[in-house]
Amino acid sequence: MMIDLQTNTTTQQRKTSQLRALFQRPELAFLMEAHNGLSARLVEETGFAGIWASGLAISASMGVRDNNEASWTQVVDTLEFMSDATSIPILLDGDTGYGNFNNVRRLIKKLEQRDIAGVCLEDKLFPKTNSFLNGEQQELADVSEFCGKIKAAKDTQSDPDFSVVARIEAFIVGMGLSEALDRAYAYADAGADAILVHSKKAVPDDIVEFMQAWKSPVPVVIVPTKYYATPTDQFRNMGISTVIWANHSIRSAMSAMQTTMKTIYETETLKDVENKISSVSDIFRIQGADELAEAETQYLPGYNTQLSGIILAAGASRIDGLSGPKSMLSVHGKSILDHQVDHLKRFGIGQVTVVRGHDKEKMVSDRVSFVDNDAYATTSEVQSLSLVADRLDTAAVISYGDIVYKHYFIHECLSHPGDVVLVVDVECAKTDTWRDYVQASEAFNPMQLQQAPTLVQMVRAMNPDQITGEFVGLMKTTKTGSRAIQAALASVPESELATMTMPAFLTRLSQTIAVHIVYVQGGWVDVNTLSDWTAAADV
Repeated sequence: MMIDLQTNTTTQQRKTSQLRALFQRPELAFLMEAHNGLSARLVEETGFAGIWASGLAISASMGVRDNNEASWTQVVDTLEFMSDATSIPILLDGDTGYGNFNNVRRLIKKLEQRDIAGVCLEDKLFPKTNSFLNGEQQELADVSEFCGKIKAAKDTQSDPDFSVVARIEAFIVGMGLSEALDRAYAYADAGADAILVHSKKAVPDDIVEFMQAWKSPVPVVIVPTKYYATPTDQFRNMGISTVIWANHSIRSAMSAMQTTMKTIYETETLKDVENKISSVSDIFRIQGADELAEAETQYLPGYNTQLSGIILAAGASRIDGLSGPKSMLSVHGKSILDHQVDHLKRFGIGQVTVVRGHDKEKMVSDRVSFVDNDAYATTSEVQSLSLVADRLDTAAVISYGDIVYKHYFIHECLSHPGDVVLVVDVECAKTDTWRDYVQASEAFNPMQLQQAPTLVQMVRAMNPDQITGEFVGLMKTTKTGSRAIQAALASVPESELATMTMPAFLTRLSQTIAVHIVYVQGGWVDVNTLSDWTAAADV
């Protein structure tokens, strides 16, 4: 399914107009390389105003050489995903145009159909060879023939702002300044909207000479891959229009993948890489999972009523000097509450109830409904749960309000067939007296794929030899499980309910229905101290 992440196209400036404005503005502009939808979305998210769809990077992402081994239709297919994922203009590295003038005409039509803002054509022969591979041995196209390609492109475009950039390879093949200037003026006269002057020297001497001699108003674009140490202000002072960072996304991605793969290969575990790589939730965000979740609530009647979310957030904070509920603490620019609601909504859970208490007037959100536990100072999470027992009429995800956790915890719960399923972390300290320690029927065994542990008991203090993990504060119930919780709550004498701890309640519940366990290895923080709050940023 294609995800449209663009803003309202009726009010947004066309991508072609955006690119043309970049070329013509007096300030130096920058285009960043991308090679697929994901990297293109990241370019826009970073703040760049335009994208360079690099031929080298696209071919490398396909595992083929930058010698037109990827067909132009495969390139265009990739561009379609890139364009759909972004709202900023894309300039295609169109190599030589994939053939003669007729191939160029068809290419322009297909690019415009996919909302691509412009194409850069280089004056070499088809099939092209990368400029940094034996450049002196490469042949340049005949000037008149290449001018014909430019004219064909300009005559074919239907959008007057579509840009055709002519790339000059004279310096690459060693022909010098005179040839570069002759070709640049000829291409500008043929209708090129900008001139890209390419050089493989480690210093910008070729570019400096060209700009000193260039007497045309047509903007000049450069690709400082080789002369990367040149101060950017020097490009500004020369009068350069646009700088292309041409292949650094694919190169950094390759380096990062190699490091991660090597670590996993050598250690045979994910433990050493999990906190150093992007989270799966980041990928979901880039893919627009939130938009899909919202659409499902609109177009799939009843979808958001299959599951409800309950967040128990009434307790007072134990963090010295903290003003307001812990659920409203900011982590990565969003409250803990919003992070939890985001996770729930990713799984179609649109009805979320929050039990609040401490500083309740400061806990506000238009994304949830609230129930107040005004006796929060003398009661526990079980009392809060009893206040929403009437809402446990369907399957539910129930969580503490002060935990920051990986979204996949919810997936682990929901994919388990049990009626009551707890998330239990095996990487916990075993000497504290405030943790919800779990003793299960089976300890975690990383070598055993099929495990079916159930709760034996949960207490705040336990012999370390009995501890199999710590209750994260997150659980799932089916409709059957929810009814079992309702019955268990109803069976507790009112005099005991107010002070009953969650460990005591879940242990009691396990005597009437199997309470299953899914094990995790870290990936969460229970925010009780300032250091916990700091650590939450790494989850």
